[in-house]
Amino acid sequence: MAEQTLTGRDPTTGESIAVSTAHGRISAIRPGPAAETCWLSAGLVDLQVNGFGGHDVNAASLTVGTVTALTRALHRHGVTTYVPTLVTAPHERTAAALDVIARARRADPLSAHAIPYVHLEGPHISDQEGPRGVHDPAHVRPPSTAEFDAWQRAGDGLVGMVTVSPHHAGADAYIAELTARGVHMAIGHTHADGERIRAAVAAGARLSTHLGNGAHAVLPRHPNYLWAQLACDGLTAGFIADGHHLPDDALRAMLRAKGPSRALLVSDAVALAGLAPGLYETPVGGRVDLAPDGRLTAAGTPYLAGAAASLADGVARVIRAAGVDLAEALRLATVRPGRFAGGRGRFAVGAPADLFRFTWTPGAPTLAVDTVWSNGTRVHGEIP
Repeated sequence: MAEQTLTGRDPTTGESIAVSTAHGRISAIRPGPAAETCWLSAGLVDLQVNGFGGHDVNAASLTVGTVTALTRALHRHGVTTYVPTLVTAPHERTAAALDVIARARRADPLSAHAIPYVHLEGPHISDQEGPRGVHDPAHVRPPSTAEFDAWQRAGDGLVGMVTVSPHHAGADAYIAELTARGVHMAIGHTHADGERIRAAVAAGARLSTHLGNGAHAVLPRHPNYLWAQLACDGLTAGFIADGHHLPDDALRAMLRAKGPSRALLVSDAVALAGLAPGLYETPVGGRVDLAPDGRLTAAGTPYLAGAAASLADGVARVIRAAGVDLAEALRLATVRPGRFAGGRGRFAVGAPADLFRFTWTPGAPTLAVDTVWSNGTRVHGEIP
């Protein structure tokens, strides 16, 4: 692959830089042209994507074409690494989806590079109203290594993250076994008490799935499972910064509690993200209402049914909501989640040439993506 040079302003320093890439890697970073106006960053890394732009990985009709189209839709929003996320479903439905995603990676080099693994958000979650969210209660069940092994056979070993509620009997052993196999274990959609959460961390859990959501509407002042996860230094927390899942003051406080090294952003985007407001029928949640302000709820209820914003929207939102600067907001969506995706999201010589140029002004609702490169290949926009 021929060497090419990309220019933009470094979000950390504000200085213009010129980044050379060769063979899919960043080969050099040098001073760039003084007149540069766009920003240049490592590509966004999203650990929780249920769908986007009408493409749904949880649909019974999932095809290889759905996955490849989803990859390209996310590229247009600056996402160069993403983790397809499958929610609570019958065993066969999950196995079939894993098979399709594995075949998509084999068929499409861009998807193979973009998708490091699949995240199973369930079915081993709470069955209680509130923590369960819109997951189908008929298919919530305890963890089983035999079932996990069957899923891995169906999907070429592609499951790399599992969200579990540690209230289940046998959860600690399950977490320890999968951790030993290199699977990232996350706590989420749980009603477990602090003791069970700390035991799960001791067994190997290292992430909190969209902390602050998938929870009861009313909790004891203390103790409760949110405080327990916020206080645990062994857990890195994912947060949805769409303005709906967490009020701005809650997001700011939770980010401060976890500290910059133990927090990251996810989109939790569903297939309706990027579509027009209205009532829709979906595989997860049934009939849902996408409001003009982007709030997505189960129709006729106050319950959220996933997110309809991109990770680029979340980066812009967290700047306004939490008072962080552009560089820190980008770290929350690049290098921090990248630690759980094989070291993606790094902006350094030798790192994968996953990059995006964008413009942004303070107060803007999103990052305006100009050009995107994945593994050194331009996948969106024109070379400036």
